[in-house]
Amino acid sequence: MTIFNAYNDIKKQLKNAGIEDNIFEAKQIIKHITGYSNEQILSGYQNELSGFQEINLQVIMKQRLNRYPLQYILGKWDFYGRPYKVGPGVLIPRPDTETVIEVCLDIIDKKKPSDVLDLCAGTGCIGITIACERKNSNVTLVEKYEEAARYIKENIKNADGNAKLLMGDVFESIGADKKYDLIVSNPPYINEKDMGNLQPEVEFEPPTALYGGEDGLMFYRAIASNYRDSLKSGGSLVFEIGYDQGEAVKDILLALGFKNVKIKKDYSENDRVVFGTA
Repeated sequence: MTIFNAYNDIKKQLKNAGIEDNIFEAKQIIKHITGYSNEQILSGYQNELSGFQEINLQVIMKQRLNRYPLQYILGKWDFYGRPYKVGPGVLIPRPDTETVIEVCLDIIDKKKPSDVLDLCAGTGCIGITIACERKNSNVTLVEKYEEAARYIKENIKNADGNAKLLMGDVFESIGADKKYDLIVSNPPYINEKDMGNLQPEVEFEPPTALYGGEDGLMFYRAIASNYRDSLKSGGSLVFEIGYDQGEAVKDILLALGFKNVKIKKDYSENDRVVFGTA
C-alpha cells in the first residue's frame, strides 16, 4: 500500500465513522507511522508502507474508529508550536486554550519579570508555554492528581523554560502562601447536565479534569476566593471558560472586588477567557 492510498483509506474510514476533522487526522496518522514531515509526504506519496507500518496503521485505526482520542493514541500533541506528552489521565490540550496564552503573555509583557501560578495544570501546557515564551518568568504549576503530574514532569523536562511542579489541591489553597503577578487556570468547568452529553472522545478524558460542579462554576468560585490575596497589587487572574460562562465568571470576579474584568473571545468567536486585576 502506498502512502497516497493509505491516506485516502484512512480519510474515508474516519469520515464514515463520523469523525469531522478526518482530513487533518489522516495527515497526522500518516506522519506518525512514517515519521515523515509534510514536505516528505508530498514528495514521497508513492512510497510503499513497510509491513511494520501497515500493522501499526491497523492498530491505530482500530482504536480511533472506536473513538479513542487520537492524541492519546499518538502520545503527544502540539500546543502553541510545541509538542506535549499526553495520555490517559490528563486533559488533552486544545487550540482554544491558545487564547489564554495570548492574554497571559500580554499581561506579562507589562510586568516583566513575572511570578506566575498555573492552577489545575493538567499537561502543564499553559504554564510551560508561558515559561518558554517569557524566559524571565518564574512559573509554578499546581496539580492534584498524580496521573496528570506524570505528564507535567515529562513536559517540564522537555521544555526550556523556568517551570516547577507543586502537588496539591486548589480547594486547600496550595501555593497561595506566595504573591504572584499572574495566576492562570483552565479548571474543570463542565456542568452536571452537560457531563451526560459529552462527545465520544471526551468520555475517555478524566472526569476530574472536566466536571465543574452542578453549574460548572465550582472551581471559579474557589480559585477566585482562595487566591485573590495571593496576587500582588495590580496582579491579574486569568481563567479559561466554557463558551457560555463569560458573564457568570465575570460576575464572580466582580463580586470579589476584582477590577478591569474583561471577556476575550477565541478564534471561533466564542467567549473563552475572563480576566481581571486585584
